[in-house]
Amino acid sequence: MSSIIGLRSVGSLLNVVVPLSLTSALGSYVVTNVVPGFWPVQSLIASFVWLYSVQFTLVFIYGVLIYPHLVSPLRHLPEPKDNAFLMGQFWNLLRKPDTELTSKWVNEIPNEGLVRFRMSFNSETVLVTNPAALKEVLVTKNYDWEKPGIARAILSVLLGNGILIAEGDEHKRQRKLLSPAFSFRHVKDLYPTFWGKAKQCTEAITTAINASQLPGKDSPQFQMINEWASLCTLDIIGIAGMGHDFNAILDPENELSRTYSAVFSQSGKTKVIVAILNRIKRTPLRYIIPTENVVSRAAKVVRRISQQLIEEKKVNIAKGGPTDLDILSIAMESGGFSDDNLADQLMTFLAAGHETTANALTLAVYSLCKKPELQSRLRDEIRSQLPPLSEDVGITSTQIDHLPYLNAICNETLRLLSPVPATGRISVRDTTILGTFIPKGTQIVIPSAAINQSKHLWGDDAAEFNPDRWMGPGRANTGGAESNYAFMSFIHGPRSCIGKDFSRAEFACVMAAWFGRFEMRFKDPAYKLIPASGSVVLRPRGGLGVKITQIDGW
Repeated sequence: MSSIIGLRSVGSLLNVVVPLSLTSALGSYVVTNVVPGFWPVQSLIASFVWLYSVQFTLVFIYGVLIYPHLVSPLRHLPEPKDNAFLMGQFWNLLRKPDTELTSKWVNEIPNEGLVRFRMSFNSETVLVTNPAALKEVLVTKNYDWEKPGIARAILSVLLGNGILIAEGDEHKRQRKLLSPAFSFRHVKDLYPTFWGKAKQCTEAITTAINASQLPGKDSPQFQMINEWASLCTLDIIGIAGMGHDFNAILDPENELSRTYSAVFSQSGKTKVIVAILNRIKRTPLRYIIPTENVVSRAAKVVRRISQQLIEEKKVNIAKGGPTDLDILSIAMESGGFSDDNLADQLMTFLAAGHETTANALTLAVYSLCKKPELQSRLRDEIRSQLPPLSEDVGITSTQIDHLPYLNAICNETLRLLSPVPATGRISVRDTTILGTFIPKGTQIVIPSAAINQSKHLWGDDAAEFNPDRWMGPGRANTGGAESNYAFMSFIHGPRSCIGKDFSRAEFACVMAAWFGRFEMRFKDPAYKLIPASGSVVLRPRGGLGVKITQIDGW
């Protein structure tokens, strides 16, 4: 979240600098050329500097010192007490994990659904903290809000202008056209595909750890489980999303795998720079400032591959080939997308569709390595209900759905370690939340991870990994929480994750295959999860190395 908020500060600065520069340039031209006798300074440059300095000083005093304290309609909202004079919570958010601070604010600051916190130069952000406020923002007045422009600039570099970036009526149109690809029945039909790739990945890991037992090799082999998760989910989205097998599991060095690996390893600072460069591309400054970078180069690769898949699908359709049920086929058959729009959608689902689930898998392994005693219980359930991987037998959605402890572990991972910890929005018009006036241009943060760990919603053990909260009558889908807005990992409403059922299904299938066969332990017994900085998703810095042991009999 700090990356989004920090970027907002960059965007706010640009919003001030540009108009002041224009008015200063116009004013200096007028006073030196139109009415030269009126103005004591005859130099165009000196006039510009003087006018800019005066305007900037007045704007700074009003915007930083007067407005947030004496004028803002948000000034009466509760807020953290440890604000820096000019920088608010900026330094705190740089020093501490975002979820630590937002969870503290949600749990400890008395509020009725909204908390204000200030950032650099006292710019205001509103934290949405309870179900009633969340419902209003996400459902009742959903289209009063959009993603902040600079956040969209970051995401659009690699994701194109697909459904994740679209806003307003365009988002409604795209979601309607793509919804059949994520319908309940369609996702259920994809379970054999998910299971097939989960088996292939498990066999590949088995081969890797067995190879490590050869002379001269470490035994057993340590594996970077985040890398296996990424390869597996990339193959799954390839088949289920595009009708194309990338074979990333068998060929980790293929072009697409290497491309995403390079992109997702970028630092937070690099992503900020990329966002700024992406904005420059749309201005005349692109002729002066080079905008080519590792992410833009990767985006070209992903778009080229997406366009190739579209052309292949067109050829297959022209030849009267069978009608597929993947996302691309359904999008093409809708007739509502141009080739460029289709490429944007593929870019979105390729990146977002595999990386978030890969991180969920990584975080589930992390949770079970922290509590290894839970693995035996999970393995017993899996082995008692599913055919061994050594048998060439498929599975159905019913078999996976009837594994209550497996699904409890998946749900608890998504609750406690939400892959997307927070989402930013900005008001596109004057609006209200719970009766509080919210001016146009106000940024809010929906702190999914903090809501998921709210003691008010989940009880005193909200910060503990406890799959049993999802066990028992009436708890499988709620975890015992009274409001569905207590679980925010996929958001809610018209902007909720369109692929949430798809993601849940592949998550469960891969977990079943992995923990049906393996026991996993931390490579470093003292391992502590440190989130990668500047990442939109919760990703362990440096990946997650684990010691994998095959348990015989499956």
